[in-house]
Amino acid sequence: MNSFVHKTLVVQLQAGDTDRFSVLAHLSYDAADPFAVTVVFSHDGRVLARWQLDREMLGEALRRPVGVGDVRMRPQARGMWQELRMEFLGDARADGGRHHAVVFAWAPGFAAFLRETYEVVQPGREEVHVDDFLAGVLAGG
Repeated sequence: MNSFVHKTLVVQLQAGDTDRFSVLAHLSYDAADPFAVTVVFSHDGRVLARWQLDREMLGEALRRPVGVGDVRMRPQARGMWQELRMEFLGDARADGGRHHAVVFAWAPGFAAFLRETYEVVQPGREEVHVDDFLAGVLAGG
C-alpha cells in the first residue's frame, strides 16, 4: 500500500491589496508524519511559501472556521463555487506589521485530497513512533 499522497491544484493567491492571481498548491501527505499535510505554493517554477498544516484542522476547515494563530481557514461560497479560504500570517515587516496572504482554493479539490489521505491512514488511527522520533533528535537529525 502506498504511504504517500500527492496532488497539485490551481489556487488563487491574494497578497496585501492585490487582485487574486493563480498559483499552484502542491499538497503532500506522508503516513510517516500522519497528522501533517504539507502545502508548497509555487508560481513560474519558484517556491513562494511552504506550510505544514494539521490534517484534522484542514478537514474541519471545509465545514467551519478554524485557527487562531498564523493560519486561519474557513469555507466560503462565491456564487455556486465552494471555496476554502486560507489566511496565512508570515514574518514581521519593517513597518511593524506582518506579511499576510490569503489563498482561495476549490473546496472539493481539497476534500478529494483528504479522502485519499484517509485511505492511507484513517482519522483516529494515526500513530507516532516516539522512540524513533527521539532517536532522530538525539542523533541530530
